[in-house]
Amino acid sequence: MFGVTPAMVPRAPDGMRLYAVGDIHGRDDLLAELLSLVEADGATAPDLRKILIFLGDYVDRGLQSKAVIERLTGDPLPGFERVFLKGNHELALKQFLDDAGFGRSWKYYGGLETLHSYGITELTLSDDPAEFERARAHFDEVLPDKHREFLDNLAVTAEFGDYFFVHAGVRPGIALGRQIEEDLLWIREEFLDSSSAYGKVIVHGHTPREAVEFRPNRIGLDTGAYMTGVLTALVLEGEGRRLIQTGRERPAAAAD
Repeated sequence: MFGVTPAMVPRAPDGMRLYAVGDIHGRDDLLAELLSLVEADGATAPDLRKILIFLGDYVDRGLQSKAVIERLTGDPLPGFERVFLKGNHELALKQFLDDAGFGRSWKYYGGLETLHSYGITELTLSDDPAEFERARAHFDEVLPDKHREFLDNLAVTAEFGDYFFVHAGVRPGIALGRQIEEDLLWIREEFLDSSSAYGKVIVHGHTPREAVEFRPNRIGLDTGAYMTGVLTALVLEGEGRRLIQTGRERPAAAAD
């Protein structure tokens, strides 16, 4: 439909090495470990343009969301460029800042842990509507400006060579340039179960799996870091693909 044949061999752009990082979910300890591994890997290719692409869901569930955003808003690794994509959990955080009532949902899928990381405890033992408003106001007061700016300026997609990077996935049958944000941040089964060709290989997170999923039309990088301790980076260079993961003795080779 979009000009791709089954024989297509996707490539990263010449002269580039891409590192795509799956869902972090408040695990700054794993992020620090992974970035150290990525930095060492990048040192083996001093002449290449190196780009780190983060697929979203930096916050919630794990206990170190504030530290994750602090690290991501700090100085980049020497010699690396960075692209930060939006996940549905960043969207939820911003919704809570706009509407305290949304906290009744957000609290129970990771928001409480994020609030605790910023020192906000009003909702620990309470679902009183007044406490949600107090927690929202408290969060709005203590959220650092650079964290707010980071959350306000996240991209939704990125494209490099034959790869299209997004948090959740894309809706089959819709051209990549016509996708809507709701699908890009939230879609699951319709995308995951589809064998559609999209013109590019979709690199995504959002749906945790025990291992990285390699399919002809997509690569899923969410390895459930906050539960498993395994945070994954996919390395793309030319036609090559490999993985760097926390909790591993060395980078793991990857193949379809």
